[in-house]
Amino acid sequence: MSETLEAIAKALFKSWFVDFDPVRAKQGGRQPEGMYAETAALCPDGFEDSELGEVPRGWTVSQIGLEVDVVGGSTPSTKEPSFWDGHIHWVTPKDLSALSNPILLDTERKITELGLAEIGSGLLPVGTVLMSSRAPIGYLAVSQIPVATNQGFISMKCTRQLSSWYVLHWAEHNMEAIKGRANGTTFLEVSKANFRTLPILVPDAGSLRAFETFAGGIYARVVANLEESRTLVALRDALLPRLLSGDLGTGNVAEAYREVT
Repeated sequence: MSETLEAIAKALFKSWFVDFDPVRAKQGGRQPEGMYAETAALCPDGFEDSELGEVPRGWTVSQIGLEVDVVGGSTPSTKEPSFWDGHIHWVTPKDLSALSNPILLDTERKITELGLAEIGSGLLPVGTVLMSSRAPIGYLAVSQIPVATNQGFISMKCTRQLSSWYVLHWAEHNMEAIKGRANGTTFLEVSKANFRTLPILVPDAGSLRAFETFAGGIYARVVANLEESRTLVALRDALLPRLLSGDLGTGNVAEAYREVT
């Protein structure tokens, strides 16, 4: 279900912001499909030239570093025990590599407040778009928990008009261009400086609001699905050994369920 929902969000982003279907429909005198009339009324009905080629009239071409806050991360010294095994989520590319959907709900390792103080970018808020910037380049996720990151990330705090879901799908559709900014001798890495100047198309406010409403609803359901799955896994891990060992009879499962939840 989550994969299907994500596919719908990807298809909508491509239709609206890559293929420009609503604008092409209005240009041809048709009502855009899947868009409320009041939103469609705000969309352009033609195109103009830009550095990105033909784009909807009135939409602006900016740079990603001007539209989101781009930050990096670091690793507190592993030789200092007081930095580790705390309660603060600390993410590495490995955490993203195992995700079935671009949603981060947990991390393998945690740091303490002392460890967090060692990371210049600090604690990143919920909704931050995380992108691995080396070894490998291109893992993507939107954090649903406050996190700190190691040095293998470019993180995008979406504090302006572009939503996390728009930026996530923009990064997916522009990954080849992002990777094209990489350099390095030991391994390829995209620096924050090279990343910040990447061009990004900023649509009209109505289209952005409509996409955020639609995509936000889709990903809220995906997050709920993932959280439910995590709960079921925890229940399985807690109850199954007791059932197999005979410590728990089938008649007592409901009581045991209340104990572990």
